[in-house]
Amino acid sequence: MIVGIDIGGTKTHLRVKSTAGGAARDMVLPTGDWRVRNWDRDAERLLDLAAGLAEGTPLGAIGIGAHGCDDAAECQAFHAALSTRTNTPVAVVNDAELMPLALGLAGQIGVVAGTGSIAVCRPAPDRMLVAGGWGWIVGDEGSAAGLVREAVRAVAHHFDAGGGRGEPLVEAIFDALLVPSVPRLGSSLSEMRSATAVGSHAAVIFQAAEAGSALAAGVIREGGRALAHMAALLDVRGAGAAHAVAGGSVIAGQPLLWKAFAEGLAEASAGRIAPHLFTGQPVEGACRLASCLIEIPAARGIPSAPVFL
Repeated sequence: MIVGIDIGGTKTHLRVKSTAGGAARDMVLPTGDWRVRNWDRDAERLLDLAAGLAEGTPLGAIGIGAHGCDDAAECQAFHAALSTRTNTPVAVVNDAELMPLALGLAGQIGVVAGTGSIAVCRPAPDRMLVAGGWGWIVGDEGSAAGLVREAVRAVAHHFDAGGGRGEPLVEAIFDALLVPSVPRLGSSLSEMRSATAVGSHAAVIFQAAEAGSALAAGVIREGGRALAHMAALLDVRGAGAAHAVAGGSVIAGQPLLWKAFAEGLAEASAGRIAPHLFTGQPVEGACRLASCLIEIPAARGIPSAPVFL
């Protein structure tokens, strides 16, 4: 039996299954219910959850993709906390890496566009490349929160250029953010503070685009291209990838953003990197990661013993 765990910023998905096949057991719970952002305490709680889901069955391996493990040092720190508490082989990667793994594309680029955004690639077991993931205040382009931020900026520039009310994106942003007046546009956004709160309004941008808003269409187009640019940056830095797998709640649910990403990637990579839209469950990538610890731990793109075990 193996355990795959997808730790997202909002929810955590655990899956116990046999490498020989058969039915899997799943558990989904809010990440905030157990994670406190302390490696040791989080390791204890996560192993307890896995043991409970396994119902006492011995485990052969645990594969984890963790939101917030944004470089090799953080992956190693979480792994160290886990490995001191269990004899079961464990591998820890960033949650963006689970999507290529789920499609059987180990070592390729994973791009998440959900509440936040990040691009990750592991061209070798001991080398992790990351672009993005800086948070909505300074980055997270193409994410839910990033799109709302850029929509507010587009509306602000619209007013600076002499525009007025009536444009679909302008009205959508004023309604969604409860903006009392034009001068309070910026403060209405800054008072929301959290990425989750900001990103919860991203749907109105796509609705405005469908209503004919040129401002909204531009925000979406640039957001998709920014996501593609993150993947292209990893390519320049030596990712050596032929595929980029994009997923997350926003890009998987909004065809306009996916189209902008695919077009932007084709342009940025001169067609050398094939885009893939991931609409499945990332936890399956975590299960593949766990399976590889048992079957082929030295496989390309899978964290091997010298790095994580």
